[in-house]
Amino acid sequence: FLLLFTFSNIPIISQSPPSTSTIRFKNPTTNAARRRHSADVPRHPLDPLTVTELKRVQNIVKKYDLIALHSVVLEEPDKEVVLRWKKGDPLPPRKAAVVARVGGDSHVLTVDLGSGEVTRHDTGRVSGYPMMTVEDMTSVTWAPLASADFNRTVVERGVDLVDLACLPISTGWFGKNEEKRRLIKVQCYSMKGTANFYMRPIEGLTVLVDLDTKQVVEITDKGKHIPIPNAANTDYRFTAQNSYQRLVNPISIEQPKGPSFTIEDDHLVKWANWEFHLKPDPRAGVIISRAMVRDPSTGEMRNVMYKGLVSELFVPYMDPTDAWYFKTYMDAGEYGFGLQAMPLEPLNDCPRNAYYMDGVFAAADGTPYVRSNMVCVFESYAGEIGWRHSESPITGMEIREVRPKVTLVVRMAASVANYDYIVDWEFQTDGLIRIKVGLSGILMVKGTPYTNMNQVNHQESLYGTLLSENVIGVIHDHFITFYLDMDVDGSNNSFVKVNLEREYTSPGESPRMSYLKAVRNVAKTEKDAQIKLKLYDPSEFHVINPSKKTRVGNPVGYKVVPGGTAANLLDVNDPPQKRGAFTNNQIWVTPYNETEQWAGGLFVYQSHGDDTLEVWSNRNRAIENKDIVVWYTLGFHHIPCQEDFPIMPTVSSSFDLKPVNFFESNPILKIPPNFEHDLPNCKAYAASA
Repeated sequence: FLLLFTFSNIPIISQSPPSTSTIRFKNPTTNAARRRHSADVPRHPLDPLTVTELKRVQNIVKKYDLIALHSVVLEEPDKEVVLRWKKGDPLPPRKAAVVARVGGDSHVLTVDLGSGEVTRHDTGRVSGYPMMTVEDMTSVTWAPLASADFNRTVVERGVDLVDLACLPISTGWFGKNEEKRRLIKVQCYSMKGTANFYMRPIEGLTVLVDLDTKQVVEITDKGKHIPIPNAANTDYRFTAQNSYQRLVNPISIEQPKGPSFTIEDDHLVKWANWEFHLKPDPRAGVIISRAMVRDPSTGEMRNVMYKGLVSELFVPYMDPTDAWYFKTYMDAGEYGFGLQAMPLEPLNDCPRNAYYMDGVFAAADGTPYVRSNMVCVFESYAGEIGWRHSESPITGMEIREVRPKVTLVVRMAASVANYDYIVDWEFQTDGLIRIKVGLSGILMVKGTPYTNMNQVNHQESLYGTLLSENVIGVIHDHFITFYLDMDVDGSNNSFVKVNLEREYTSPGESPRMSYLKAVRNVAKTEKDAQIKLKLYDPSEFHVINPSKKTRVGNPVGYKVVPGGTAANLLDVNDPPQKRGAFTNNQIWVTPYNETEQWAGGLFVYQSHGDDTLEVWSNRNRAIENKDIVVWYTLGFHHIPCQEDFPIMPTVSSSFDLKPVNFFESNPILKIPPNFEHDLPNCKAYAASA
């Protein structure tokens, strides 16, 4: 019997830490080796809790008889305190934010690490439960085995118990019969003959389990007529392939002088003209804070973004049948996006020149553990161009000026059971930040009696695509909502919607009949900034500092530049959509509030949708010339296809945060081109005759 999510007891890894607080390296691949964290100390107000601090929290909360700690993270100091802090200043008091459960109630505590006291103790006043612990997810997959009915059903379906693999599946919320207890559903697969058990579902078999007692509440089996799909051709591992195709020669970036970035005090990243604080987080995955860029004219480090993170992921499947209707996942608030982050694989997840950062988290009993190689940082060059111009021969000027584009990438990858998400924060020297999400991994599939489409009645809905014999890939969506606390040259900013509107010329005014005009509208309140993207109503979305102007009088700003995305088409009254109402718009803007960081609410599990971004935004608070937060949702519609079987090629989309009148001119005008003598001289491989 295969247990999933069995990584909670990872030991504190042992290797001497670097002797200097600034990490510079010629060959950063060596950084992928495990290092010890027991000697870590915080050096920045936003540094995550250390092993020592987590152990102190564990000891302090013991006297409260808390059953399980669902989250133990740094309670960040007030924003004003962090903005005033300079290196060399004493750190603000270190505090831990703890979410725990006891006696069936959820508790939110603030633990002062200096005094050893709990300075805040609230009980949950909104619907829902905290993010599951790894121990929740692990132990619940054992629960069905305590039921003789379940064991008998599995054997009757043709699966030996030793070949069983089970997944914990969040239930969503669909009515009052699901209230007053934490519930979870467990579905199982056969792993006989393949590592890719996801392709061998025991279709229709669902076990409802009480998460607190681990008691089986109900067993449903509505798939007895559906065979277990065959294991043939499902294994994706390199070692399982009978042959392989090398389509391209190996490629690598070589840096004889070493990378251009440094990591100071374990979390402060400095590269080219950028500086930012980076830390892993059990719920968000990674958090980028205090992002600043150097002005080429003045040399000043200027504020761009105070904090950016993945706030929530909403993944609804489009099958309303008994074994599928509840599959409407909130991957951050239910499972922990960071908890599901797997160690990155050197040379394949991240290139040779990457630096690796570990996550240090707390288990349900408060014991610290390490997620090694959770984040990587590397420079990327893909042959892209920063800027260029070649002059036409008709001018008589022989001008060919080109500058290469090198970027810095912060990457994490989360494997939320079958699905893999790759999240990149890419920093460019021209001031642009590109946030990209890649989807890969394995489809969640549905068993079917059909082996060919010619067997399917045209009136019947498969709710997806027949991918292989007895396997349907179910249609689903992915929505990734980002929290972006923009501080463009200061905290007080305004959101401006710049509409492109068609204007008409007067009769006889011009040979032209029409042209486009930019019309700027400053959002006064939150509802003014609830944005649904429309191809035939084009707009730009600026975050400006109205008190800071360029030399010629334009307000400095950044703009949100959407890329390919998708809108949520579910009915707003559908129970999953009430919980996922933060996807009703692609852009929201709210006034900064330290309690409003998670788009689905603090407690997402079985929540009713009464504490979401939509609820906050509908208060319609003032946002003009205020400290504001921008929320952007990146969306994917996924209609599976045969190329997704047995594992999906990565599909990606992105959006940009781009300077708009932030600099006086092109900020990379003076960067040099590449010259042959600057680059490594690698000898070409000579093939034998």
